[in-house]
Amino acid sequence: MMTAQPRPMQQIDTHAKLSVQHISKTYKQRGKTALVLDDINLHIHPREFVCMVGSSGCGKSTLLNIIAGLIPPSSGEVCVDGQGVTGRPGSDRGMVFQGYTLYPWLTVAQNVAFGLQLRKVPKAEQQERVAYFLDVVGLADCAHAYPKQLSGGMKQRVAIARALANEPALLLMDEPFGALDAQTKEQMQLFLLELWEKTHVTILMITHDVEEAIYLAQRVYVMRSRPGRIHHEVTVDLPEHRPLDMKLTPNFLDIKRHVLHALRSDAD
Repeated sequence: MMTAQPRPMQQIDTHAKLSVQHISKTYKQRGKTALVLDDINLHIHPREFVCMVGSSGCGKSTLLNIIAGLIPPSSGEVCVDGQGVTGRPGSDRGMVFQGYTLYPWLTVAQNVAFGLQLRKVPKAEQQERVAYFLDVVGLADCAHAYPKQLSGGMKQRVAIARALANEPALLLMDEPFGALDAQTKEQMQLFLLELWEKTHVTILMITHDVEEAIYLAQRVYVMRSRPGRIHHEVTVDLPEHRPLDMKLTPNFLDIKRHVLHALRSDAD
């Protein structure tokens, strides 16, 4: 019996934490106009974890940067909690990149506090939040260490703690584990899922790893390329608590087949 069926796109939910409505993006190249994203519509409910997969060059990162406010769309609208996104990431949108975007001259605690300092959060509250989120990501003992003293996985934990310290309405993640070795990557996937279970922050993550997307997400959007479009939406019918060996279960493998089929149909 099939457990996850690709289905037609639904109307945008006006009560969604994130709504992306009719987003298109064009670039001028050598006097010609290139359409990169075409009429993108998607939504994420409060406390939902959603992943987006697609072939290289399909526009996943461009779309995430539009949602973050790093680049403007050519048309359409992005809303977080019903408010239009008009600027760079702030307290409503946290961002975690694939690269280790820590400041090497700052300690772990100072890196986590960086955004709070920019917002002029009172010193006592900064210290409280930094201590809390370093404990949440399991790095309380590393508060006074410098990034060069940390492993790749630990650096990403610090980056996640820094994003969470601002208590964003939405956490955006751009292939955050893409640079890690296979074993560390699986450890970080388990860590992120456990972190989401604790905090239930709303997350949109893009990845090229289908298995990672299914393991982490409650829903998966599959993008089509040239130009980038949402091709399928697949519900991940798995328990919220997921040990790593769940990737070997028949239900997981069935969902993986559906997503891979959607990706292959884009390539055909």
